[in-house]
Amino acid sequence: MADSDQDYVQDFSDEDVEAHQVTRGSGEGSTGRGLGTRGGGWEVTRTWENVVEGADGTISSTVEGLLEADKRKRLLKDTTPRQRGIIRHLLLVLDLSIAMAEKDLRPTRHLLTLTYTIAFVTEFFEQNPISQLGIIGMRDGLAIRISDISGNPNDHISRLQTLRTEEPKGLPSLQNALEMARGALFHAPAHTTREVLIVYGSLLSSDPGDIHSTITALVNAHITVSVIGLAAQVAICNTLVTRTNPSLTATQTYNIALNEQHYRSLLMAATTPPTTAHQSSAEEANKSTLLMMGFPSRIIDQAPTLCACHSKPTRGGYLCSRCQSKVCSLPTSCPACGLTLILSTHLARSYHHLFPLRNWREVSWSRASSSPSSHKACFGCLTPFPLRPANLDSQRRQSSGTAHDRISLATIRGKPHSRQHPPKKSLMNQSGVSESGRYECETCGSFFCIDCDVFAHEIVHNCPGCQSREAELLARAQEGKGGDDGTADGMEGVENGA
Repeated sequence: MADSDQDYVQDFSDEDVEAHQVTRGSGEGSTGRGLGTRGGGWEVTRTWENVVEGADGTISSTVEGLLEADKRKRLLKDTTPRQRGIIRHLLLVLDLSIAMAEKDLRPTRHLLTLTYTIAFVTEFFEQNPISQLGIIGMRDGLAIRISDISGNPNDHISRLQTLRTEEPKGLPSLQNALEMARGALFHAPAHTTREVLIVYGSLLSSDPGDIHSTITALVNAHITVSVIGLAAQVAICNTLVTRTNPSLTATQTYNIALNEQHYRSLLMAATTPPTTAHQSSAEEANKSTLLMMGFPSRIIDQAPTLCACHSKPTRGGYLCSRCQSKVCSLPTSCPACGLTLILSTHLARSYHHLFPLRNWREVSWSRASSSPSSHKACFGCLTPFPLRPANLDSQRRQSSGTAHDRISLATIRGKPHSRQHPPKKSLMNQSGVSESGRYECETCGSFFCIDCDVFAHEIVHNCPGCQSREAELLARAQEGKGGDDGTADGMEGVENGA
């Protein structure tokens, strides 16, 4: 026992802790005190340096900054307009094997997956109201159909609720699930996307045949597959996503959930429509496809009548614009003539993926101080913004002085500065968080708080300042008054000239 503990060091000083900031390798500094010649060690993460005391002597400002950084992180994404398929056919494949009984994700993988899947179904139809969704399960080496492809989220949620009473069992069969998904998407129209999203918790697949032939059939059918893993990466899943998504990298279509929050973010990321592949020729790129749709109005009968979709007596419903068949809810396809029936609001809500709202920029304290008095409160919710701290400059000088002292101390100890941790940036300078708590729209110049920023980008997908400014300019033009930028004067001149 004594021989096995020769490398153990009982008393650690500050120098010993800093000496263990090493990584595996054979270069300089790859070994530290107490490691011998094994060349391995650990790295100390200075998480306590992110905690900064506020002017009132508490860390409440740091906690608020962490919460704000979490909200802001979801918005810092690419807002470049791209060609996307807004009419989607997505099949969600859930792993219901014995591997889902593990408790590394609380309460279990199975129960957490069902909870997140229900939230995913609701969010999917909120973001893609004219799309279709179906759910498939894998257990006992078989593929089971949980819900058929439809546009009604209540049908999927009710079927998912019944799975809570069933225990996961058996082994999954990836090939059987892909074959069932390929058969379900075979009749999908050419103008829609064909997607398969797999939630995979196992490390193996019990397949009856050659799964590579199934992958080739998926490629020929133009079906794209994405995988969310709950354990380690599986080689066949990496091959599957690589071959079915040739224009994307494997990291964009195959990810492993690290924790519950990461799992939810990966699942919710699938609600955004994927970008369409570039056409090989100019003729195919310029070719336009016309899709016939019906926009029925809601009716209320005096007596209950049978609907064509469920054959149940109901008083309310919608009449098909072509054959006058009655359906319960929209969007859907007419069971009699196959016409796509939607509302105009469904079509309008699908366009925000094609023209996303641009990210708002952070506002510094100097910019906030020079802004007019109308920018002292949030333009959206009228919440007053925080005032500029009186000792802001002294805090900045103090933080810079602390970093200088840390570098000087390292020099005195005889260690090069390159081996030390770089001075930590303020939390307000990371993750796109504004130090003043203000976010500015580059188009209209209005200031917003973080809550309105999240609400505008994730719910309404429009800037309230731009929308209200447009209405103001139109009103001034009708009244014959000149605008600040001359837009209304020009419109008035055109009307007078006409």
